[in-house]
Amino acid sequence: MSVFNGAAQLGATMDGIEAQTMREFELIVIDDGSTDGTGEILRERAAVDPRIRVITTANEGLTRALIRGCSEATAPIIARHDCGDVSAPERFVRQLEALEDAAVVLVSCGVRYVGPGGEHLYDARGDGGAIRRSLLHDGVDRIVGLPHHGSAMFRRAAYESAGGYRAEFRFAQDVDLWIRLASRGAIVIVPEILYEARFETGAISAQRRDSQFALAAISIGLRDGGDAALLDEARAVSSAPRPHKPRNEAGALYFLASCLRRNGDDRYRRYARAALRRNPLHLRSWLLLMR
Repeated sequence: MSVFNGAAQLGATMDGIEAQTMREFELIVIDDGSTDGTGEILRERAAVDPRIRVITTANEGLTRALIRGCSEATAPIIARHDCGDVSAPERFVRQLEALEDAAVVLVSCGVRYVGPGGEHLYDARGDGGAIRRSLLHDGVDRIVGLPHHGSAMFRRAAYESAGGYRAEFRFAQDVDLWIRLASRGAIVIVPEILYEARFETGAISAQRRDSQFALAAISIGLRDGGDAALLDEARAVSSAPRPHKPRNEAGALYFLASCLRRNGDDRYRRYARAALRRNPLHLRSWLLLMR
């Protein structure tokens, strides 16, 4: 797990991991240059739970933090987790059961997405066979990955033989890895909801969708025989500055509002109004409030 300034959500995340019914694990946490209380929280946890190992680095971003964390792992299985998300107590056990099949290299589970206030947005599941076929054959407009990056569990040997996370992919590093793992074995999605993922309007998926899309396209190009020059292109996309855009945040707030309205949750109005404060010309938010 990589954490950058996650003090506000870190406690619930750590509680969920420490409460796993599968007790024998090592939790490697990369404190990615946090400037809030993250480091202190992690040190306090590690002082009373010897399973927790904290590595403090300069802020280099998620991909490099994951590369470091996975390089430190010694167990035959690696599980991912994101700060702010919460795993059900039986998550590790259920996913490890799927990995008892030697043909399986990558496992995920059902994921519940919640809003910034814990509002239920939607549940994501999937069919492992269909996801594997998509990763191996589909284009960028159709490709399907795991229900959530943080829900992944994979064999360390397969991870290493696939080349691991690639530093050139600051974003879409998960899809890039899943494509390469898919060629090495089966994918299983445990159907139960065992992971709760928090959607934040400032998250990468909300603010850097264009970069994610471009990097996913490069991963597919490499999958389909593209040469190493594509890695230079990926490096350029990853390093390009992207200023914060209020319209991106308005789009993320609209997404929250539309999910809540579909669920019959009247709190959608608050997010639609917030979207219009970020971008008064956001037509879909106006239409949502007028319905």
